[in-house]
Formats: sequence, structure tokens, C-alpha cells
Amino acid sequence: MKILTGPFEQIITMNGLPLNGPAGDDRLEIIQRGGMVIENNRIIDIGGFENLRKKHTAEIEEINGSYILLPGFIDAHTHLCYAGSRSRDYAERIAGSTYREILEKGGGIYDTVDHTRRASFRELSDLTEQRIMKHFENGITTMEIKSGYGLNTVEELKMLEVIRHLDKRTPPDLVATCLAAHVVPLEFSSSEAYLTHIIQDLLPLVREKDLSGRVDIFIEKDAFSPEESFLYLSKAKKMGFDVTVHVDQFTSGGSDIAARIKAVSADHLEVIDDSHIRMLIDQDVVQTVLPGASIGLGMPFAPARKILDAGGCLAIASDWNPGSAPMGDLLTEASILSASQKLNFAETMAGVTFRAARALSLTDRGRLDIHMKADFVAFASNDYREILYQQGQLKPAIIWKNGNKHIKHT
Repeated sequence: MKILTGPFEQIITMNGLPLNGPAGDDRLEIIQRGGMVIENNRIIDIGGFENLRKKHTAEIEEINGSYILLPGFIDAHTHLCYAGSRSRDYAERIAGSTYREILEKGGGIYDTVDHTRRASFRELSDLTEQRIMKHFENGITTMEIKSGYGLNTVEELKMLEVIRHLDKRTPPDLVATCLAAHVVPLEFSSSEAYLTHIIQDLLPLVREKDLSGRVDIFIEKDAFSPEESFLYLSKAKKMGFDVTVHVDQFTSGGSDIAARIKAVSADHLEVIDDSHIRMLIDQDVVQTVLPGASIGLGMPFAPARKILDAGGCLAIASDWNPGSAPMGDLLTEASILSASQKLNFAETMAGVTFRAARALSLTDRGRLDIHMKADFVAFASNDYREILYQQGQLKPAIIWKNGNKHIKHT
């Protein structure tokens, strides 16, 4: 059955904007008083509402009031699946404690690992579902979720199975990533032994159970070295996994590995330099910046403006996690980043729509066009510029997933 939805004051399609490099607001395709025709979860036509009404025999889903329509947002990097809270860590951090001092007091990532391991499947599922639905209500219609707080075969599989369960249970599309190589668990004597365990014992089961097609690793001094990460990712690629990498958050060196392995995306990049920005561009690696982590840690933002000006494909993700990025509000974080790094509306929205889709190897979403998924969000306004101007305080009023209207805030 065809459904014609509209009219919308403005439809910002994101069509015609480049996949790489800068994009001016003057290149935005804006359809005034527009509508879309949906059939079988896809957009089959888009244009002026009255013209579409005359052209199609369709059920009318009439929108009363002034709304701006955009593609559904895509968050390409989250750690939504976890148990416990790190509020004590945060209080100590803003009081001046170092990460090492927090670890010595029993905090840090191992505290989250302990809580996540002790949570039952039902408990972990309930906690994760609450975060997913909050994200969805903020307009995120596709979200990546990593494992990485289990750090052994049983618990990593539990996390990935929770994500698969919730992908079927909740409206948004969930893309699972195996981040078993987050840090070395306390029960392993070396990183080499742990990475061997993942390759030999865990990843074959992940493939067998079809729990994830993506593998990630955290390249940092307190996690995994560049060279052992390259060997690990090479083996994962041979097993058929796409690879993405946490790199250059605190120290440099990881982006070199992301380029060498030709990762789908390189994420974080707070300390990346110009030569490595160029290296990632040359290997067609999406550069995903995570402003939520910079806000949570009180660190400088990744050089998003430099990445764009060099010709990079810039995605913007929330990094929602219990330690460094607890806010979990993608639009607010992207808005703050845009003000700090001088990213215009087109560039900021590209980073959370079609460029974010590319970071997940998805080509059927992120723009409002014929044959694309009918995922879109409507803001109660008559001017698209209000969205960034209000810095995340203007939330989507209506959200559609696969053409179905799910949520209306009042």
C-alpha cells in the first residue's frame, strides 16, 4: 500500500552533497511544502506535496503544523550494551584524579566489565533496551553497538546475543561490532595470549552464530600495540570480518594501522596529524570523530575541520559509553562540535546521515531519495537552521522507521 506523508515545511534531502570533503549549505536540496510516497518500507517518490497527491493514488498521512524533515540519524559508534555506572569515576576525574588512580581504586573499565559479566541476559537486555529507545526517541534510526565489556568468550557472546535480540525487538536497526579486543582482561597474562584466544575461540563462534560481521580493536598504550593490532585485524579480515579501529585518542600510531589494513573506519582521532589524515583519505577510510568523548574527558576535539578540508569522509558519532562519553546525545554533541570546529549545517548533518552510513558500509539510508529506506525525522520548526542553533535542545517531534510513524513528542 502506498502512503503519501506530508506536507512538510521543508524537506532537507541531503541529495547532491559529496561523500568526501567540505559541503556548503548552498548545496542543500530543500523541497518546500514537500511530501514523500512510501511503499514496502522504501521511498518511491519525493517532491512537492500537492504534485504527489495528484500523481499517486495513496493513503494520505497528513502532517498538520510546520515541520522540517531530515533523514533518520545514524550513530556509527556506540557502547550502549553495558551494566553499572561510572558516576564515581566521573566525580573523581573532574576533581583531578588520573585514570591510573581511578583504576587503583577499583574504577575504570574493569568496573564496567565486572558489572556486565554479573548481569543476567535479561538484566543486560533491559538496560540496553532503555538506552536504545532513548537514542531512537532522539532520532537515531540506525545505531552501531559494540561488545567489549565481556572480555571472555561466554560474556562477549552474551553481549552480542543481547544486541541481536534487541535488533528484533526494538524499532531501530542495530549493527553489532565485536570489540572483544577492548583491553586485556585481568585473567590473561599478556595481550598476545588474549588476542590468540579471541581469534581461535571467540571469532569462529561469532561467525558460526552470525552475531556480527565487524571487528574492532582499541590501539593505545594501555590496550593493544599497533603491530599486534595489525596482525589481529589481518586475521579477522581473512575470516571474513569488516574491520574498524579505535585510533589516535591519546597517542598517535593507530591511524597508520587503520590505513595499512584499509579499515572501513578509523574512530576517535583526537591526536591525529595532517600526514595521517592524508593517509586515511588515500586508503578510503572513513574518519569518525567522537565529540562525546572529548566533552566527557575535557579533551580537545578531533580536527574535524582539517579532515574535511583535506578531502576526508567525516562521520560524527556519539561514542555513548559509561566511562568517557556518558551523555549519549548525538545531536547535542554534533552541535557543539560544529560550533567549535566551524562545521556548517550540511557538513554536520552529512556526518550523522549518509557519511555515517558509509562508516557502517550501508548504502540504503542517510539520504531522502527514491529506493532509500523510509527512515526520517521531523522537527517542529519552519527553518532548518533552528536545529543546530538550538544545540540539541530541539528534538525530533516525529520519527519514522521503515515508513512507520513510531514516536511523537508532545
